[in-house]
This record gives sequence, structure tokens and C-alpha cells, in this order.
Amino acid sequence: MMMANHRGHILDVDLRCRENNSAHRTREIDWNRLIVRRGQPFAISVQCSPESGFGQTQLALVLHLGKRDEVVIKVEKGDRTKDGWWFRQEGAHGKVQLTVHSPADAIIGHYRLNVLATTTDGHVLEKNDKAQFHLLYNPWCRDDAVYIPDEKLLQEYIMNENGIIYVGTSDYIGSRHWHFGQFEENVMDICFEILDNSNEALRNSQKDIKQRWDPVYVGRIISAMVNSNGDRGVLVGRWQEPYTDGVSPSKWTTSVPILQKWSNGGARPVKYGQCWVYAAVACTVLRCLGIPTRHITNFASAHDTDGNLSVDFLLNEKMESLDSRGRSDSSWNFHCWVESWMKREDLPQGNDGWQVLDPTPQELSDGQFCCGPCPVAAIKEGNLTVKYDAPFIFAEVNADIIHWIVRRDGSRQKIRVSQDSIGLNISTKSVFGNSREDVTSHYKYPEGSKKEREVYEKAGRRGRDSSSDRAKPGKLQMSIKHAKPVFGSDFDVVVELKNDGGVEANARLTLLAMVGTYNGLNRKEFERETKNVSVQAHKVHKEVLRVHYEKYSKHVSDHHMINVMALLEAQGENEVDMVTAKIPFSLPEVLIEVPSKVAVHQTVTGSISFTNPLPVPLKRGVFTVEGAGLVSPTVVKMNGDIGPGQKVRLDLTFTPARSGVRNLMVDFDSDRLQDVKGAATIIVGNHYLALN
Repeated sequence: MMMANHRGHILDVDLRCRENNSAHRTREIDWNRLIVRRGQPFAISVQCSPESGFGQTQLALVLHLGKRDEVVIKVEKGDRTKDGWWFRQEGAHGKVQLTVHSPADAIIGHYRLNVLATTTDGHVLEKNDKAQFHLLYNPWCRDDAVYIPDEKLLQEYIMNENGIIYVGTSDYIGSRHWHFGQFEENVMDICFEILDNSNEALRNSQKDIKQRWDPVYVGRIISAMVNSNGDRGVLVGRWQEPYTDGVSPSKWTTSVPILQKWSNGGARPVKYGQCWVYAAVACTVLRCLGIPTRHITNFASAHDTDGNLSVDFLLNEKMESLDSRGRSDSSWNFHCWVESWMKREDLPQGNDGWQVLDPTPQELSDGQFCCGPCPVAAIKEGNLTVKYDAPFIFAEVNADIIHWIVRRDGSRQKIRVSQDSIGLNISTKSVFGNSREDVTSHYKYPEGSKKEREVYEKAGRRGRDSSSDRAKPGKLQMSIKHAKPVFGSDFDVVVELKNDGGVEANARLTLLAMVGTYNGLNRKEFERETKNVSVQAHKVHKEVLRVHYEKYSKHVSDHHMINVMALLEAQGENEVDMVTAKIPFSLPEVLIEVPSKVAVHQTVTGSISFTNPLPVPLKRGVFTVEGAGLVSPTVVKMNGDIGPGQKVRLDLTFTPARSGVRNLMVDFDSDRLQDVKGAATIIVGNHYLALN
């Protein structure tokens, strides 16, 4: 309620926040502030003085946007006759109801609403300027550029605060729960604060605000502002330890503290992020603003720095990586971005729908570290001239992998070409629960199909069936086999050599084990074997590399993965072959035992437990328990060591504060084992009867 001078014409303006917010699906953000979606009317009430004589006076509305009134909008009175803001008035004495209509392409933002009492000739008798509201995109409005007609999709891509992020490798897909928290306290305000701190806003605030009607523009700003490269963005990236002056990227489980820390620190970037964290924060911001958004993981993702649609790995004769340019191509085990749904009125027909936005800073786009929005449909069809950054994204899901050996004399030998190992199992959380949905077919036609070759030619590449693009196969066919090892155990990697020829084959085999990181960089060798092998005609020979915990544990990264490379050189011939394997470790889980259905404001009891899988004690064990609407972040430090194979159990008591589907998440850290996760989904009802 905003009170004016009781002697004036306007005694009170009631924004009817609860009623409007409920109708506009924003009550989860706030009950007490007016938050509405564009293209949908909202009602306010104005209490007028009985003696004001409204036969001679009228009400008028004026909107102000920006800290310095960069945009001023007069709301037209009467029936809708043209595009723009307008309102209808019901009643002329006492309590007057105004129904305010915003256009479906209105500027999103924080509005100040002036209610004016005027004479019939326009003279202002009184002004009430205390009313304020926020306007968001409206994916429920048919005329909004972000409109989706499917309520199931809207419940997932706008209203769901919980998600699943897919990680690992294409062969061993893992998952981690994430709380996007787009409706948590102050998150909406922080989202607009992010827009206000962009380079565009700081350079020309009025021009920036006027463009915020456009989700293409705002999506691009968010892509740039989630990373802090070159602006006042949210997250600093770091891809290797140490993270001692910040938070390890693997430690985060929710976007909310990241956004709060950035805002509370006066727009100082938060340490540290990697691709899934960048994408998760972008998903939070975009959903909060009203743009349907989902988190995407591309397994075996190419980073093509020179735009030739191939990822070139240069090795010396010792199989050591060469990077004379200081900046090389790479293949990431997985890479995350988001897709946002919107019309592309700036592009030819056929480019509406899901758009790739990638906030991880990789390459410059028009002078800043951002990527997209780019239509997924354009990537599939090879239309690489459309905005924005289509060639880079096309390469991420389609590039060839080429390994070269650089000889001592500087000559290069192509040893392995892989045309179907990039862009695999592209994944997002299903709208039907916590299962994985594969969206690879949205990005590309089936590998090796006629249509795929046509797309490549359209994208400016020659057909992939050219024999000159392939390394010549040797007499021996080589493959690597392994189980998924448990972190803490010794295990075997088996290299099979198959001789399909009619005579014995002799070769030199080099096996190399390296620390693996998800982006393929910062590899450290910890095991190497070289031996001569002989394989009888039409026989299979096996070589075993034993990988020991005591060796890999000293080097393994926080991604708990190793890479094995096998190089085969035929004796007496200039034939070289190579195969690689990316081997992720299985990690233990923190087990959570709680009821699946509980009631709000009622005490819940449960337990968490963990078993040490390592052959050595774990020191300085710490459990972190958190869950939005369930429990505030709680840290429990263990007394003493956790011995090999020892199980520890903690009692858990909490009182849910908010109803709905909630995630309880637990993280365990110690000296030798970090970022061990556990999660439980809990349905919180308003009262016990609601659960029956």
C-alpha cells in the first residue's frame, strides 16, 4: 500500500500483489512486490477522495525505467487501438480499478509507476509516484517471442528450480543434482543487477534498456556476463588446482550463493567456475527473467581454435603433446551450455525454437567472450552464416579428430583420423522426471548418412568419405578394453592386437597413462611402458597395463579420470597407429535416508552415511548438508580419521520451510577424496493430509 496526502485526490494505490502475482505465476518469487509478465493484464486499485469531484478529473499513468529515467512511457487510456501500453478504468468515485495492459514486446525491467490525477484538459492535480513493479518475459503469452504452447515444458524450463547436470564421458555418463534457485530471495533483483553491469549498459544505459524487450539481445548479454572475462561478470574460470583462494568448481551445487556473493561483493567476480557451473548460473538467470531454458551437456565436445572443423593433436615421437602456438585445439570429455527457446525475428524463417547460449569463455564473439544465441536448427542444417557463432558451435558437435606425430626433422605424419567421435549423447534432463533425454538428433543427422555429408558440404567442408583424409590402417588392429574402476583400487587396462594378415606381424607398442581432465588439458604422465610385440597370423595378442592406486592417487585431478594412450609402430615400415581411452573412476556416494514425503513446518529426521573405499584412512572429513526450502547450509566435521572400509553415519534433523519438490544434497570432502555427492528428492506438502 502506498499512501498519498489524505487531503488530495489520490488517497491510496493498491497494487494487489498477491492476486496479480498468482495470476502471472510469479508468487514463488515474492508475494509482497508486484511482479508481472508482459502481454498479460494486471489490475490495481486507486482510492480517490470522495470530494475530489472525479467528474472533472481523470486518472493517468506514466511509467519510468532506469535509474535516471532513461525511458518514460505514457500509458494510453481507453480501449486498445494500437500497440503499446494502455489501461482501462472502472469507476469514477471512491475506489477505482485500473486494468493495465502491457504489449507482448514490452521492455523487461524495474518500473516506477506514477498515478496522476488530472483535469480534462490535462492539468496535473496530484501525482502518486511511490508504486513500483517488475516486468518479466511471458512464455505463456502467444505473442511473446519466448512463447511455448506446452505447459509441461513451461513447468520444467521456467518453474522447476531443480535440475540434473550430466558429466563424465560418452561411455560413462554421470549426473549431479543442481539447485537453480531462480525463485530464491533476491535472485530476481540480482538478475537485473547483472544486466545493469554489462558493458552495453555502462556504455549507453538508455540504448541498452530500450533493447531489453528482445530475448536475443538479453540472452547474448547474459552469455557474456556470467563469465567475468572483459567485463563485470559473475564467475572467474579456473581449470586446474589449486582453488585455495576460492571455491572448487566441483564444490558448487546451486547457483544461488554464487549470485549472492557476486552481488554482495559489489559485482566482483566469484572464484571459480567451469563449464557446467557457467551454464547452470545462466540457466538460473534466464529462467528467472522468463526465458525457457535448459542445461545441455555435449559429450566429446570439440574446441576448434582455428576454424578448420578439425581438432589437431600434435605429438612428438615420445607421445608428448606439442603446442607451439601456445593455444591449441582440444577435445573435452564433456562441455555444457544452455538452450533457450525464442523466436528469431532477426533471422530468416526456420530458425525459431531452441537457441544455443554458451557462457563459458572460449572464443571472442564481436569482441567479447560470449557465444550465441545460435539456432540449433541452423547447426543441424549446416547454415553457418546465421547469427551468432554458428561455425564454432557446429565444430563443437561435428569436428574431426586428427592425431599427428611430428618427427625430429619437423615432418608430420597423420596417425589417426576419427570422424565420428565428436558430439555424442548430447543430453538434458527430461521433462518427465530425473531421467536423461538425448537430443543429439536435434544437432546432427546420423553419422555416415547421406544427409550428414550434404550438411558438411553446405557448411563448406568437402565430403568426409575422402580416403585422403584417413590415416592408412596397419596390419594390426588395436583396441583398448577396461572396466570402470573404483577410485582407490588397482586395475588393468587391456590392449588387444588383432592380426588379420597371413604372416606374423612385429611392432613396438608404447602404453602411456596420464591424469585426465574433462577438457583434455593439463595432462600429466604417471605410467609408461614400451615393449616389442609379435602377433601370429589370424591371432589376437593382449598386453596388460596395471594401473596402481599409489601412483595415480598422487596425480589424479578433481575430475577423477585418467587417459590411456597406446601407440603401435610396425617394425621396418612407416606404419603408425594409435588408440586412446578415457577412463573415469567410480566414486562412492553419500547415502541419504529420509522420508520421501513430508509436511511443511514439521520436523523431519533421517540419516546420512558414507563408507571409505580407499585402502588408506581419510583425514579431515567434512560433510556439507544443504537444501533450499529444507535446511540452511550446515557443515559437520568428523572427529578423527575414517579408516579403510569404515562406515560413518550421522543423524539428520530439519524442518522444511517451503512446500513443493525439494532436493536435499550432501557433499563430503577429505584429504584424499573430495566432492563425493549424495542427493535425495523430497516432496513437501502443505500439511499431512495433502500427502495422502
